[in-house]
Amino acid sequence: MTKFESDIKQIHYPQASVFAKLADLRNLEGLKERLGDPAAIEQLRASGQVPEDKLSQIQQMASQLAFTEDTISIEGTPMGTVTLRIVERDEPKCVKFQVEGAPINANLWIQVLPTAPYESKMKCTIGAELNFFIKQMAKKPLQEGVEKLAEMLAMIPY
Repeated sequence: MTKFESDIKQIHYPQASVFAKLADLRNLEGLKERLGDPAAIEQLRASGQVPEDKLSQIQQMASQLAFTEDTISIEGTPMGTVTLRIVERDEPKCVKFQVEGAPINANLWIQVLPTAPYESKMKCTIGAELNFFIKQMAKKPLQEGVEKLAEMLAMIPY
């Protein structure tokens, strides 16, 4: 299993609030709605956080997301439906996910630790079973992906 870890991100919310939001994936459905809002897209465009050529791709992907308490699924990918399923909740410090429907076996951990009464820190880790050839091709995108995921999770209100 190859691991890809994000940098540690500071979050200006208490650990319990962050865990509660991440432990019920329906709480993240607002991200889908936000990415459908032209004003939010304009804000992303102005911030420079997302390359211009990726904005429409992100909007299309967001429109294909489906949320339940335990899963986030995206339909219409070249692989069919890909699902991220919660497999373990270790309150209040960690949520573990398993990827389903992807051509590789992978999982994700989101760890949250307190740093002060109303602040915490977060780190995301992706573990993937990759053969040598795929590892060489996927290393950079997976590292960038886990970093962008952590950045996105650090920005949302908890």
